[in-house]
Order: sequence, then C-alpha cells, then structure tokens
Amino acid sequence: MNKQYQIALTLIDGVGTLIAKKLLHHFGSAEAVFAANFKQLTQLDGIGKKTADAILNTNALKLAEQELAFIEKHDIQVLFQDDENYPKRLRNCYDAPLLLYYKGTANLNQSRIISIVGTRNATSYGKMLCKQLIELLRPYNVLISSGMAHGIDAAAHKECLASNIPTVGVMGHGLDRIYPAVHRELAAKMLKNGGLLTEFLPGTNPDRENFPKRNRIIAGMADATIVVEASIKGGALITAEIANSYNRDVYAFPGRINDEFSEGCNFLIKTNRAGLINHPQDLIYYLGWDHNNAEHKKTLQAQLPLNLNKEERLVAEALQAESLGVDELFLRTKLPQSKLAMILLTMEMNGLIVALPGKLFRLA
Repeated sequence: MNKQYQIALTLIDGVGTLIAKKLLHHFGSAEAVFAANFKQLTQLDGIGKKTADAILNTNALKLAEQELAFIEKHDIQVLFQDDENYPKRLRNCYDAPLLLYYKGTANLNQSRIISIVGTRNATSYGKMLCKQLIELLRPYNVLISSGMAHGIDAAAHKECLASNIPTVGVMGHGLDRIYPAVHRELAAKMLKNGGLLTEFLPGTNPDRENFPKRNRIIAGMADATIVVEASIKGGALITAEIANSYNRDVYAFPGRINDEFSEGCNFLIKTNRAGLINHPQDLIYYLGWDHNNAEHKKTLQAQLPLNLNKEERLVAEALQAESLGVDELFLRTKLPQSKLAMILLTMEMNGLIVALPGKLFRLA
C-alpha cells in the first residue's frame, strides 16, 4: 500500500520533486500527505490553495493503483528516495527524482560507478576509445551507466556486455518500451548483466523534454562522467554541465580541432569543465584507483621521508588519506598561502603530487 501512495505523490498536477520533498519532510510519509486536510496543507510554507486542492481532489491514488498492478506484473522495482536500493550518490543531489523504476540485476550502489556519454553520431575513433576504456575498466569492479541512445551510448553498453561489466541504461520514457526500438535486443541482454532505470512511469513516451531529466540521473548516480565524443550542442554536454553542478568529476577525450564531434570535448577541456584523458589509463590515474593498494602505500610511506623537506612533508602527510583542495591544505598545514602555492607547484613538477580537476591535489 505504501508504494501506491509514493507513486501517487508523483502524479499530482503542480507537485514537483521539490514540493513533494517538502511535504514528505513535514508530514513524514506519502500516506500522511494524502491523509492531511486543507488547513494542515496550507499551513506549510510554499503550499498554497491551488496545490492543497490538487492534493485533496486528485485521482492520483486510483491511477497509482493501476500503475502498481502493471509494475508488479512485470517485476519492476519501485525505488523511493529513502529506500536502501535507491542510488545513494543520486540521492545527495538537490533535484534527485523522488521515485525511480528499475529492472535488472546490477547494484545501483556499487563501490565504483562511471557514466559514459557522447554523440549519437559516433565515429570509428569514438567507438575505439569506448572499447579501449571499457576493456581497461574490466578489473576494477565498476558499473557503467549511459543513456541507451544511438552512437556512444550504445557503443558503451555493447562493450560492457562484451567485457562482462554490468551496465545500466537510463531512459527518458517508461519501462514498457525501448527507444530507439532497434536497441530491444541490447536492452534484453543488459537486464541479465546490468539493468534499465527511469523516473518515468510505464506508458510515458520518449518526449524531447524527458531527456535532460534523464541526463541528471546519468550524472548524479556516478562518481565521474566521461565524455567520449560530443558536438558543441547536445545531451552529452548537458550531462557534463549537470555533473559539474553536482561537484562530480568530468573527463573528456580530445579530438582534432576541425572535427564536429570532438568540438564539445575540446570545449570542455579548454574551459576547465573536464579533465583531459589522453589515454584510458589516465582515468585510473585521476581517480586514484591504483593508488589505494597496500603495496603502493607502503612504498610511498617509505620514500616520502627521504625525498621531502619539512614543509613538503606536511603537505604529503595531509594528502595521505584523501585528495584535498588548497583551502583545506592551508587549514591542515598552517603554511602561509603564498608559500603553500609554491610548495604545491614544486611538488607537482617533481612528480610527488598530482593536480586533479576541481583544484584538488593527491599524492602521485
């Protein structure tokens, strides 16, 4: 019964994600929202007469009951924002969907999740980069998400299946259909090693306005977003911008300056919206995935005292556990900011630390 009320809350005209979250925070549950009277609703800041009337007079509960019957028949998971299986990375985003519909086997809270996006007009160069990147990611226990579109999205999903890497397609429509239809066979294979995810109820068409909403899920559920090929306009750059707004890492492969479908990637790199990936191994380097093994740490700890002066050692010790920005390093080391900037530059030039996107630093 609780799922029915949760679904119904998303079906009320004029009640979007932010208003719904405010109602839930105040009343405690979706069921309690529907049990509230007019006075209780309008006492809540931001809930006017029109919204209160919409909640009280809606047939959302009846519609939700019908939807729930279809969902249960087709083994679709309904993931409410506070469910254990709801993607925790996405939950932390201010505009995260209240409800998700999911079908598949992948863990949406896997320890490492990467999103790969790009143009629908993928070239052989872009497809090659997808293949190289995904083959490299095979040993790292990673989940890869993309948008099920033609081009780079489809190439990423297919390469994941070939490499036995779980992959999730985030869709801009309901789970009762596959768009584009040519990807039905691909989607069926993904259900066995990955899954399909959407915020849209079954019956929802793949309308144009749904895809920017879809893009925020792709960006929000991942640790980092990789742009393989992209024109200056299109969904891939929108996804990258959203990822940046969530303070998530964004990386891009460069291309030739005259190539239309590298123009977007080159723009992201030029404007410091994305870190440069010259080779797939660069992503592992940026994310520090090889940096966390015990043998590397032991070697590093043995070398640092021999190579560093007192001030450099302060910086290195601060960076032992995590990547940090200049402000946090200033607080931890107590070094003057001008001196700290020079130390960071020297250590980077000597290969002791690495500068990351977002003005962060980590030990090399």
